[in-house]
Amino acid sequence: MARRKIGLWIIGAKGGVATSVTVGLVALRKGLAGNFGLVTQLPLFANLDLAQWPDFVLGGHEIRQTTLHDAAMLLASNNHALDSDLIAKCKPDLDRIDKNTRDGTLFNVGHRIEEFATGDLIKRAGKESPRAAIERIQTDLKEFVKDNKLDQLIVVNLASTEPPVDEAAIPTKWKDLARLLDKPKKCSLGASSLYAIATLELGYPFINFTPSLGSAPAAICELAIEKDTCHMGHDGKTGETLMKSVLAPMFAARNLQVMSWVGHNIFGNMDGKVLDDPANKKTKVRSKDRLLHQILGYSPQTLVTIEYIESLGDWKTAWDHIHFRGFLGTPMTLQFTWQGCDSLLAAPLVIDLVRLTECAHRQGERGLLTFLASFFKSPLGISENDFVRQFQMLEAWVKKVS
Repeated sequence: MARRKIGLWIIGAKGGVATSVTVGLVALRKGLAGNFGLVTQLPLFANLDLAQWPDFVLGGHEIRQTTLHDAAMLLASNNHALDSDLIAKCKPDLDRIDKNTRDGTLFNVGHRIEEFATGDLIKRAGKESPRAAIERIQTDLKEFVKDNKLDQLIVVNLASTEPPVDEAAIPTKWKDLARLLDKPKKCSLGASSLYAIATLELGYPFINFTPSLGSAPAAICELAIEKDTCHMGHDGKTGETLMKSVLAPMFAARNLQVMSWVGHNIFGNMDGKVLDDPANKKTKVRSKDRLLHQILGYSPQTLVTIEYIESLGDWKTAWDHIHFRGFLGTPMTLQFTWQGCDSLLAAPLVIDLVRLTECAHRQGERGLLTFLASFFKSPLGISENDFVRQFQMLEAWVKKVS
C-alpha cells in the first residue's frame, strides 16, 4: 500500500522540544533509537493505521537564527540530553530540514520572547497586522505542502509560553474576531492564536502543546468546524502535573483529605528563561494549578512556583509536598521529587499527538479531539483531569476506530 506523506510543521522549530522531536524522528527513521516514551507504540495502538517514521516531512517557523545541528549540540553539551554521536549520524538530515524553516511572528508574544528574536523579524515587529502575519504564515504552509507534495499537514505549537490574554475581551463568534485581525491595536490575540488561525483557515489540524492561548477561544473553535478540521491543546502534561493527575485520584478514592499541595519547580533551559518573566510565568502556573479541585471535589491550599536555575539546563526538577488528613484527623505527609529531561519527556508525546491527530482527521474527527486529554495539563473542551479516566477515553476511541 502506498504510504501517505505527512508534513509536520513546528512553531518554535529550533527550541529544545522541537529539536528533540526532529532528532528523534530522524533517529527512528534510521533505526538508531528505540520506542521508549512513545505511547503510540504500545500494543493498544497496533491495529491503528498510524503514520510511520519515513512518512514525515519536517519544517517550521522560528524567531531565532540558528541551525538544528547547533541546537541539538547545545542539548548535548550543555544539558547532556542528547548524545553527540547520535547527532552526528543525523546531521545530514538535520541540515536538509533546516532549509524548510521560515521566520515566525512576534505579535503580542511579550518582551521576554522578543529578546530572543534575530534578523528581519526585529524590523518587522510592530509593523505587521495580525491578518498580514496570518497570510504570510499561510504562504509558508502552502509552499511547504506544494513543494513536498504532501497528503496532509499537521501544525504543532512548541514555542515559548506567551503572557496571559484577557479571554473575556475576545469575541466568541468567528466573524466578529475575524474583523479585528486588520486592527492591531484592538486585537489582543498572541502569536500562538495567529498560528492556529492560519492553520485552521487552510483546513489543516492544529495542536497546541504550550500553555499559550492558541486555538482555545470559542471563535477559533468555530473556525475549525467551519473549515472541516480538528485541533486540540493545551500545555503538554509531562512531569509534575502528570504525577498530580495520578496521585490526586488516589487521595480522593481513599477519602484522605488533602489540606495543602505545594509544588516547587526548577529548571534552566530557554523555557525557564522565558518563564522567569512574571507575565509569562503567570500563564504556566495557572495551567499547572487548575486540576486539583476537579479531581478532589474541593480546593486545598495550593502553591506552585517555577524558578529559573541556569545550571540545571534541560533537567527539570520538581519537589512536591502534600499535607493530608487521615483517620481520626491525623495529619500525614507525602513528598516526592521528579527529575527528568524536559525536552525528552515532551518530544515523544508530540510525536504521539501528531500520529493520532493525523489518524483522527482521516477517520472524520472534527473540532476538539477531547479523547487526547491525557496528553494535556489543561485539555480543551473537557473537565476530566484524572489521568486514568483520561486514558480510558483514548482507549475507547482506539477501539472504536480500529
